[in-house]
Amino acid sequence: MANKTYWSEFLRGVTKDNPVFALLLGLCPALAVTTSMENGIGMAAASMFVLMCANLIISSLKNHIPPTIRVPIFILVIATFVSIIGMVMEAYSPALHSALGVFVPLIVVNCMIIGRAEAYASKNPVSFSAVDALGIGTGFLLVLATIGSIRELFGTGEIVLFGFQLIQIPIDSSSFMIMPPGAFFTIAILMALVNYRRDKMLERGG
Repeated sequence: MANKTYWSEFLRGVTKDNPVFALLLGLCPALAVTTSMENGIGMAAASMFVLMCANLIISSLKNHIPPTIRVPIFILVIATFVSIIGMVMEAYSPALHSALGVFVPLIVVNCMIIGRAEAYASKNPVSFSAVDALGIGTGFLLVLATIGSIRELFGTGEIVLFGFQLIQIPIDSSSFMIMPPGAFFTIAILMALVNYRRDKMLERGG
């Protein structure tokens, strides 16, 4: 752990190991539920809760989990917290729960969460596993909120978050942006910009 700090681990999850733009994980919810900023934030928050809880439990029990059955145990732990967040959302935010639909229970098989359990939480202390979850979750939140806000703004001409209108612009909105092709178009443009910036930074570093 000598070369690790909590801050560096957090930043790594947001930037270098960003689940969508770097690791290319969690693309299904990134494309499917981001028809609005609110949906993107809701999905990312639910995923962050599950990721944080799963990382903490798996890291705490890593020395007691038999290697041969570690993946089924990881899935059982993740499924427990997915059930909890699903019931909480259905009770306190039924509209958001309905909008996210099947993608809430599908958090169980989200490669981002299973991957962090296998690659990080099962090999690192509880404190670093918590920071890893926070960094990865924050990176996922920023991406989904960005994609959702872009699609909602150009698809409807406004951004509404939990009943409050944040932005409204006088444009001819296009339903294309809130349809599946709009999701692919938006994420492709954002990935191109991220890769361009990364290449420029590597050139300056070289």
